[in-house]
Amino acid sequence: MVRLVKTGADGEKQAIDVATIARPDDLAEIANLGLTLAEGKRLLAALQQEIVAAQARDHAVRRPDCRSCGAVCRVKDYRDHAVATLFGQVGVRLPRFRCAGCGGIEAGIEWPSHCRSTPELDQLQAHLSALMTYRMAAEVMAQMFPVDAGNNPETLRCHTLTLGAELRDQAAVQPDTTASAITVTLDSTFIRSCEEGERHLEVRVGNVETETGGRQVFGAVAKADTDIKALIHRSLDAVGRSEDTVLTAFTDGCSGLRHILAEAGVTETPILDWFHIGMRLQHLEQIANGLSADDPARAAAKAVIVEEVDRLHWRLWNGKAKDAQISIDRIRLVMHHFQDEQSQRKSIAPSRKLWTALHALDGYLTGQSAWLVNYAERYRAGLRVGTAITEGTANFLVNRRMNKSQQMRWSRRGADLLLQVRCAVYNGTLGSGFGQRFQPANDPLPQAAVAA
Repeated sequence: MVRLVKTGADGEKQAIDVATIARPDDLAEIANLGLTLAEGKRLLAALQQEIVAAQARDHAVRRPDCRSCGAVCRVKDYRDHAVATLFGQVGVRLPRFRCAGCGGIEAGIEWPSHCRSTPELDQLQAHLSALMTYRMAAEVMAQMFPVDAGNNPETLRCHTLTLGAELRDQAAVQPDTTASAITVTLDSTFIRSCEEGERHLEVRVGNVETETGGRQVFGAVAKADTDIKALIHRSLDAVGRSEDTVLTAFTDGCSGLRHILAEAGVTETPILDWFHIGMRLQHLEQIANGLSADDPARAAAKAVIVEEVDRLHWRLWNGKAKDAQISIDRIRLVMHHFQDEQSQRKSIAPSRKLWTALHALDGYLTGQSAWLVNYAERYRAGLRVGTAITEGTANFLVNRRMNKSQQMRWSRRGADLLLQVRCAVYNGTLGSGFGQRFQPANDPLPQAAVAA
């Protein structure tokens, strides 16, 4: 027998029998150990109902004053409210009041007029929906908690998107201390779209980081109601931006992303991140190492190409991008030795791949030369040199939930609001008690290497 005992302010005790649990006395089978999940859920639901009933009785004693004449109101009748909680749906019996003087109707004191679920339940539903599909989140809720209302996948979706809209307009909580320097990284990715006439939706994601380890992530779907510039402003304020804070920005070279940063108040010229340059150079090195060396002329030409690709890497890394054209021209001078190289049965000839990759790199460097810096110098100073961390952010923030192994298409609004919830989960702003993935702004942390 489980009994709930209420102790009043005067020490008076009231006992209520909540549930009777019958379990085997012996442990001949390990399955007999303790409560089963079903029994635990029934016990929690029964306790929740009795506690809510006691709270409702105490709340009903409070009498509101009439808003028209100020007279004391009397009980008119009682209304039952069904409220979904984490431990089952409960019935809350609350009175309505009538003014003895003017006859006006008043509701109870400090009771929300349109309350159908508790904030804790809404937050947990949104948290699970942000980490897994709506259907799977509903199944987890039904399996683990005595929730008998609001565990339909569509209900979870509605609650999650409603909370996402609230989080989108939430003001930033500024830390007590300001940050001397903040790094802003911005990148974009794509998800499948269910909008008419569109195959994909562009998603813009980014990070703001401080030297002490404070970090915030943000994201929004392009052309949605969420203003990405407002998110950048809020994230900067959340990590302690001030008038004296030095801002450093990184992008992948997209002019649209640079324009967004400029409108968001990041006036310093964004740096072209090393990640995208390094990926192109790595591809070029792999192709060069796979060139044919079946005769002395080709072997000599391959040695020149491998050496110049390595030198090209060194020049770009050390801020000598103007000399990159020298290495590219030297590679082109020996490419004629592979002119008659035959393609494989299922693949293109390595020399043709090299020519294509070299042409693409040449065009990329020509268009992005104004945003190249001395990456080696920044790296030695312990400063960030790229947006590899933002590539990782796009992976865990967008791809894992919306792309990878997810055979679904997204509406613009649904993806955007779900993304706001996912950002809040990782930033620790969804609600207290639900954990935090990132350290809050200006937490004292050991200085770690921040070079990408």
